[in-house]
Amino acid sequence: MKKTILLTPLLCMLLSTLNASDWKPAPCPIPTQWTAKVNPAEPWPEYPRPQMVRAQWTNLNGLWDYAITDLDAAQPAKFDGKILVPFPIESALSGVKKPVTDKQRLWYRRTFDAPKLDGGKRLLLHFGAVDWEAKVFVNGKPVGEHRGGYDAFTFDITDAVKAGAGNELIVAVFDATGGYQPKGKQHFPAIEKPGGIMYVPCTGIWQTVWLETVPAGYTESLKIVPDVDNSAVEIVGVPASAGNQPPKGGTPTLRVKVFDGGRLVGTGEGKAGERIIVRIPQPKLWSPDSPFLYDLRVECGPDVVRSYFGMRKIALGKDERGITRPMLNGKFVFQSGPLDQGFWPDGIYLAPTDEALRYDIEMTKKLGFNMARKHVKVEPDRWYYWADKLGLLVWQDMPSGAVGKGAGKDKKTGEVRDGTAVSPEAGAQFEKELKAMIETHWNHPSIIMWIVFNEGWGQHDTPRLTKWVKGLDPSRLVNNASGWHDIPAGDIVDMHKYPGPGSPPPEPARAAVLGEFGGLGLATPGHIWVQKTWGYRGMSDQRTLTKKYCDLWRQVWQLKDDPGLCAAVYTQTTDVETECNGLLTYDRKVVKVDLQQAADAARGKLPPPPQIKVIVPTSEAAPVNWRYTTEKPADGWFRPGFDASSWKEGPAGFGGKVPNAEGRTPWKTSDIWLRREVVLPEGKLHHPMFRCYHDEDVKIYVNGVIAATGQGFTTSYEEMELTDEGRATLKPGKNLIAIHCHQTSGGQYIDLGIVDEIETPK
Repeated sequence: MKKTILLTPLLCMLLSTLNASDWKPAPCPIPTQWTAKVNPAEPWPEYPRPQMVRAQWTNLNGLWDYAITDLDAAQPAKFDGKILVPFPIESALSGVKKPVTDKQRLWYRRTFDAPKLDGGKRLLLHFGAVDWEAKVFVNGKPVGEHRGGYDAFTFDITDAVKAGAGNELIVAVFDATGGYQPKGKQHFPAIEKPGGIMYVPCTGIWQTVWLETVPAGYTESLKIVPDVDNSAVEIVGVPASAGNQPPKGGTPTLRVKVFDGGRLVGTGEGKAGERIIVRIPQPKLWSPDSPFLYDLRVECGPDVVRSYFGMRKIALGKDERGITRPMLNGKFVFQSGPLDQGFWPDGIYLAPTDEALRYDIEMTKKLGFNMARKHVKVEPDRWYYWADKLGLLVWQDMPSGAVGKGAGKDKKTGEVRDGTAVSPEAGAQFEKELKAMIETHWNHPSIIMWIVFNEGWGQHDTPRLTKWVKGLDPSRLVNNASGWHDIPAGDIVDMHKYPGPGSPPPEPARAAVLGEFGGLGLATPGHIWVQKTWGYRGMSDQRTLTKKYCDLWRQVWQLKDDPGLCAAVYTQTTDVETECNGLLTYDRKVVKVDLQQAADAARGKLPPPPQIKVIVPTSEAAPVNWRYTTEKPADGWFRPGFDASSWKEGPAGFGGKVPNAEGRTPWKTSDIWLRREVVLPEGKLHHPMFRCYHDEDVKIYVNGVIAATGQGFTTSYEEMELTDEGRATLKPGKNLIAIHCHQTSGGQYIDLGIVDEIETPK
């Protein structure tokens, strides 16, 4: 959608006088290909709200003054330096890259030009998002406060500005990331200590700030609801009262026009605030394969707003076997997608450019997905615009916080219990932000599901909140909780299983989905945030990762038929900081899987599984003896000829009680070393692989050569690729296998054999 920016003379002057050439990003471990494309004179120049576009607007992004003070300190007389808005202060692209604690306040300052407001015109100040509490002052006058880190807000500043130059804008921000407020995966307490599944926090302005001139009685918001069954669209234009006074002449009239490209296909008229029904003859339906969007023009007197919508319907229904399924436009479409965190190494919570934002969705589509689960984060409107335009179904999580307590499972009875709000204030704030997320995004056809809770994070009052969300927006599916504590409510029953996959049983009134699985980790040198990375399951190289990834999807598609899985979410789109679970690296420069094979797998286009022939048995069927020691052996312990006669001998598997295996020889120390001589048959093997159950990290040697490594733990026996060197050293006759397994916590187990993989003809 095109944008029009009217640059006032003062704005042009500001853009030229702000010494943008002196700005540069703070150090970033792995910049993206868009880092260098950020223009400090005009960052994020695109109109930020594609579903409610006006011609006259002024972008306030750029270099602002900033200061960090004690929480109770007065507005500073002197500022610390320049910050590039709209990037959060912790990010490299802000040019600052400093943490702000819950004992501090972040201040922003800039000046702007105000137009002459004649004829009852109003001047609106818009914020895309500020994390978390914002107090806004214009020319020393407080114009409004807002709490909520993810929703847009607007202040009418007409009465606070003077026409012309020199209007001062101050924004004071407080953000207690460790408090009760919704915060998603932002890490507390400090930027220096992110780790695991929690990431660098975001403080302050992190989406576009802009001014907009509107006439009196303008349209404040739009609600667009497609009605596919009746070939119509329902439009409500909510009027705003100038200066909080009733509009003169009564409720204004709205005129709406619907266009297919440049062709007018429908019109409607009615009072502002009331439903206007527009018939759409032979509507073109929106779907991932055909993401057609109608253009919309809404006129309220002199106020003209351009928008768009998609004709699509999402609802539960029964397939031909009677299984409850999500139906898109009346048909069951299996939904496959990634867990999408929405973090960036240079911008943290905000992509460096709109092009970068679009790239993530384009790559999601190229990877064969038709859906993404936006994980405990709300994106700028332009992310959803690209999802609408490019055709990507979206499951939208509510960002979680420390709002609830007590949700869990009774250890004795196994009964799942709901949680309660930690305080009335916390519960009320969660509901306020949940409602804002829904109301500010409900026009996007791409969003088909609201997820109230992620796992047990802050979970409370689950049935009530699920019903409340469904009442707010009955046009979409509602998932009460993705993973962990399912308190039966809503449209979806959802499980998480790593690496998985798995499926909950479908229910008569709820569809079964796999909300998270996979998490296959592969660190890519030169493209990692920190040297020590982790994944739910470590992979050795791209080929191994691709093969295991495709194997997981083969199982997912089997679960589609039995017991009736409807969707699966793979963890995850990209690496994020210490996590190396991504299909792409964190800097988006490397696709870590074979793109074509991965795309085919996500679409269910998989070759027949290979034939697996056992060459050296594990202890799955019958015990097999190994030499072992739990005391660190001398150097060369893994080589042929090493004297291991003093080592103990016992049957595998080694360890305790673990899923899907039998522990025969106790192992309770942190490390164990194993040796075993095996005999391979004559003749050439097709594709020898290890069959291994390891909990946790394992190194495997063949004839003194490192042949495989595995990070983390498995929960069953799985095939592992050999290194080229390990495969080359295998020979008919006697071969030595040596293993070192390292355990940190939880269950522990090790057993291994060799199989030969024989490709099935296509």
